[in-house]
Amino acid sequence: MNVSSIGIQTKNIDEMIAILKQGLPADAFDKLRDRLKVSDNLLSNIVQISKRTLNRRRQDGRLKTDESERVLRIARVYDKAFEVFENEEMVEGWLKKPARGLGHKIPLEYLDTDLGAQEVVNLLGRIEH
Repeated sequence: MNVSSIGIQTKNIDEMIAILKQGLPADAFDKLRDRLKVSDNLLSNIVQISKRTLNRRRQDGRLKTDESERVLRIARVYDKAFEVFENEEMVEGWLKKPARGLGHKIPLEYLDTDLGAQEVVNLLGRIEH
């Protein structure tokens, strides 16, 4: 299982789960922020990590398991969008603009919940076909 947007490569799902339990490296947040070209504030709101907590995680070097899962969720959606659009600028633009298939809501705003992220993935699947 590879999540290229945050630089994580594993052999299988068990290895990914172990990494999540240990906590993703804190720089996974920064890699994702840079890919999305958003501010720390916006991404920390989506990931539901306060700015103060984020700074502590950066000092510690690792995110907690639940924070890691939320970063992974967004990164996997980013990777799926890249698979569909094959262009970083198109992905970035699509994630930030209202999507008709989401009732004219912005896909990035849906990524703060599992259900919302699944809706974005479903929409990407429809676009792909």
